[in-house]
Amino acid sequence: MSAEGAAPAPPPEAPWRRLSARMLLVHPVQEVVRAMPALVGLVVAGSGSGQGGRWALIGVALAIAAGTLRWFTTRYRVTPEQVQVRRGLLRRSLRAVSRDRVRTIDVSANPLQRVLGLVRLTVGTGLAERGPRGGGVRLDGLDARDATGLRDALLHDRPRTATPGAGLTAPEAVAAETELARLRPAWLAYAPFTLSGVLTIGAIGGFLLNAADDVHLDPRHLGVVDRAGEVLGGVPLVLAIVVALLAVVLLVAVCSTAGYALAFWGYRLTRNPGGTLHVTRGLLSTRATTIEERRLRGVELSEPLLLRWAGGARCDAIATGLGAGRGAERGTTLFPPGPRAAAAHVAEDVLRTAEPVTVALTPHGPRARLRRYSRAFAGSAVLVAAAGTGAIAGIWPDTVWEGALVTVPLAAALAADRARSLGHAVTATALVARGGSLVRRRAMLSREGIIGITLRRSFFQRRAGLCTLTATTAAGRQAYAVADVPADEALRVCDAAVPGLLDVFRAG
Repeated sequence: MSAEGAAPAPPPEAPWRRLSARMLLVHPVQEVVRAMPALVGLVVAGSGSGQGGRWALIGVALAIAAGTLRWFTTRYRVTPEQVQVRRGLLRRSLRAVSRDRVRTIDVSANPLQRVLGLVRLTVGTGLAERGPRGGGVRLDGLDARDATGLRDALLHDRPRTATPGAGLTAPEAVAAETELARLRPAWLAYAPFTLSGVLTIGAIGGFLLNAADDVHLDPRHLGVVDRAGEVLGGVPLVLAIVVALLAVVLLVAVCSTAGYALAFWGYRLTRNPGGTLHVTRGLLSTRATTIEERRLRGVELSEPLLLRWAGGARCDAIATGLGAGRGAERGTTLFPPGPRAAAAHVAEDVLRTAEPVTVALTPHGPRARLRRYSRAFAGSAVLVAAAGTGAIAGIWPDTVWEGALVTVPLAAALAADRARSLGHAVTATALVARGGSLVRRRAMLSREGIIGITLRRSFFQRRAGLCTLTATTAAGRQAYAVADVPADEALRVCDAAVPGLLDVFRAG
């Protein structure tokens, strides 16, 4: 048969590859750390017979074997259509993600991986919020240089050349990126106002208490605790309470600052010519998140109460393929806790317009404010009534009832702050909704990203002529509410945000 009549040869199938062999130094260590509580239990259980050390060594050997087996049974490959990961020995699993579903790439590295030049690459999809693993895949143990090439290839669909040893590389030069923000050391002053130290202290305290319980150690018998008790016992009660509170505040501030530095040191936000936003941060464990701007559906300015008092805020992305998350581990962070002016500037740069950030918001009126006060005072009244009933019945002393009265002015202050926070606006590009007190949030949702609007009215809202407008989107928290807005104003907002959405109902 002539060459012209021959069928074209099919493209060669992409080969399966292993993760970096350096992960043989990482996986066993990770498995031993995970098994540490069980190993401590083996030591304690075998201490009576004198076999605790032997059982612990057997447990360590099993953990190391599991970590080694994890590397040997994991393969991955990148085809023109999919990213595939195969793992398991007795129970084999194959996980695949279509390349046209890739929304974000998250690259992180713990301290041990950084020393070895390795990273963990997580491919995010629009299903990232669902299920324990979401809809993406994770490659834990790529060479850092290979991960960079793979990230660019998956996000930009640029041609790459693959070689068994070198992975994926970019043959062309990459244009210069634009820096939007960089961490300043002065921002560490905002760390104590994030209260992340409370969670850190709780986690460390819980671990130490569990460890002490495992070895049958009573913390009250420690010399440091005994001496602290003797010192505080020798001073007036009021002074002892003040000293204890100051010590707790100082400890929380130190832990919050340390946690802030670990999570956000080296923070840098850049915009790349390929139409992506790139966020890098982390001191010991580094993290780099890349977000395609065409997947961006808006941004959100968050101002927790204490951070707001300090004049600070943080900025998060509303993007498909990124879970909302909590704390420093969230992948949506565009700007860490810092000056509010700087956070607003980042939001303007990301949105490419200042209007959603600076536009004056429309208040929700006196009826919405009244609902803030009535709901706050209702909770306070229930607490005062319960405390008073208990005092009359002799269940507890009158000081409990008197202390409950303190909640009345606190409820009034909370209601006033929540009423001031309420507001909304519709700009040429975004629906802006603000609300909250303990955490005030200003969500600036792209009008193009709104896929539906829900108008909901409770029994009490109907009596007050109010309703809650909720805009739904396939990004972020997936639902952003404009609470307690007058009914006629809600219809106007709906028409302005999504023109024509209500025409079918009016026609009927």
